[in-house]
Amino acid sequence: MTVQIPPSGTRGVSDRVVGMFPLFNRLSVWMYRRRGGDPSGRAGLLLTTIGSRSGRERTVALGKFTDDGGRLLVVASLAGAARHPAWLINLVKNPDKVWVEIGRDRFKVRPELSRGEERAAAWRRIVAAAPGYGRYERKTDREIPIVRLTPESDAGGPSQQGF
Repeated sequence: MTVQIPPSGTRGVSDRVVGMFPLFNRLSVWMYRRRGGDPSGRAGLLLTTIGSRSGRERTVALGKFTDDGGRLLVVASLAGAARHPAWLINLVKNPDKVWVEIGRDRFKVRPELSRGEERAAAWRRIVAAAPGYGRYERKTDREIPIVRLTPESDAGGPSQQGF
């Protein structure tokens, strides 16, 4: 993926709030895997990237949406923080090492940042389905990235229509 991440913002939710996310995420990932998915629907998928500095696998629980073509979309909101989430930096630095888990299925994906009208249309659909993202947008002055995740055809994952 040869794209530029939008600039970080100058305002957003406090670092104190963001500092609680790692603990909450570890619990969410553990619960998701224990249950074979998330019956509540809050964490629609697990995204695994390779740490841009550590080189270690990092997994986060994220909500999932689909675009008009049936591909997965995830939102790099970090609850409206001024900075981008680490997983976004990780997948930009290591775009060939990104995996998704949905239920008990794990497959490799190719990430792409949505831009322009494509992003704007996706954002409207996401906010209509999950209004909390609209509140995140009002908390920060950065453009909240939307990442499209396309299953790699040789990864043996489900078809694009199988989400």
